[in-house]
Amino acid sequence: MFPFVAVLVVGLLFSSLGTLSQTSYPPAQQQPVQQQPAQQPPSQQPPPVRNQDTLQLPPGQQQPQEPKQEGNVFVFTSKVEEVILHATVVDEHGRLVTTLGKDAFNVYEDGQPVQITSFRHEDIPVALGIIIDNSGSMRDKRIAVNRSSLNLVRSSNPEDQVFIVNFNDESYIDQDFTNSIDKLKEGLEHIESRGGTALYDAVVASADHLKKQARQDLQKKVMLVITDGEDNASRESLEQTVRRVSEEGGPTVYSIGILGEERSKRAKRALSQLSEQTGGLAFFPKDASEVDSISQTIARDIRNQYTIGYKKNKNAPMGYRTVKVVAKAPGYKNLQVRTLTGYFAGQERAAR
Repeated sequence: MFPFVAVLVVGLLFSSLGTLSQTSYPPAQQQPVQQQPAQQPPSQQPPPVRNQDTLQLPPGQQQPQEPKQEGNVFVFTSKVEEVILHATVVDEHGRLVTTLGKDAFNVYEDGQPVQITSFRHEDIPVALGIIIDNSGSMRDKRIAVNRSSLNLVRSSNPEDQVFIVNFNDESYIDQDFTNSIDKLKEGLEHIESRGGTALYDAVVASADHLKKQARQDLQKKVMLVITDGEDNASRESLEQTVRRVSEEGGPTVYSIGILGEERSKRAKRALSQLSEQTGGLAFFPKDASEVDSISQTIARDIRNQYTIGYKKNKNAPMGYRTVKVVAKAPGYKNLQVRTLTGYFAGQERAAR
C-alpha cells in the first residue's frame, strides 16, 4: 500500500516538474510541441536531440494544454465510451447524398454488426490541420497553394479551429489553432522553400498535435496535406505513419499531390493510403492551378458528413479493428459510404 502511494507521489512530482519546464522558456525562444515517438527497440532509440517528429512552435503562440487537476491527481481524459465515425455518402454517380436517416445505416466492426448509439447529420465545427510542403521544389507553387488553403477555410464552418504546419526537413507550426483568416494568411506566408521532404514525420507530428491540443469539444479532426513530391527525409516509414493516423480518435486525411511523372507512383501510393485508411480523399492535379477547385470539394465533403457513434466493445483486446458502414435507402441503387476502414484500439485512455 505505502510503496504504491510513494510511487504515485513521485510520479506526480515529476509530472508537475515537466509541466513547469514547458513554461520556463524565454519569450523569444521556440517552444517544442512533443509527441510520443513510435516504439523502437532500445538499440534503435534516437539520441536525445530535437527529432523530425517535433513540431516547432513559434514565439508568442499558445502553450501546450495542461492536464486537468482532480484533487491531487492530474488527469488526461478522452471520451472512450463510443467509437465515432465521420461518414460521407455518395450515389452511383458520385454525388453527395445528404438526406439519410439513422435507419439507413448498418455498422460492422471486425465483421460483426454493432448497434448505433448516436447519429446526426449537421455541419459541426472541426479541428483542422493544414500541412504544406515547404521544400525547394514547392517554391513556384506556394502562391496558388496558399490562396487555395485560405479559400478552403473561408468555405468551411466559421467555428473551425485551424493550424498551419510548413515542413521540409523539419516541421514548424507557423500558426497554431485559430479561426482568424489574417493569422492563417500570415502563417502560410512563412515560406522558405528549401531542404528535403519529411512528409511522414510532418503527418505524424501534426496528427499528434491534433489529438493532444485540439479543444475537447471538437471531436471531428481533419488534416489536409499538400505536397509535390515523395518523402525523402523522414524518420517514420509509410507503414508507421499509416498506423499513427489510424489510432483511435485520429484524423480524416485529405491529400493533394502535385506530382511529376518521375516520382508519381510511390508518392501516389503514400498519399492514397493515408487518405483511404482514414476515410478521406487523395487528389492528384496536373498542376497547382487545380488546387483551388479541389479545396472547395474538400470543404463540401467535410461539411456534409454523417456522424455515427457506436458503443465500444470493452472486452475486445487492444489492436487493429476493421470498420465497415453500409447504407441503403429507397430510391438509391448503390450507395457508397466513405469512412475510416479501421482503427487501432486502446490508444486513448485516461492516464493518472
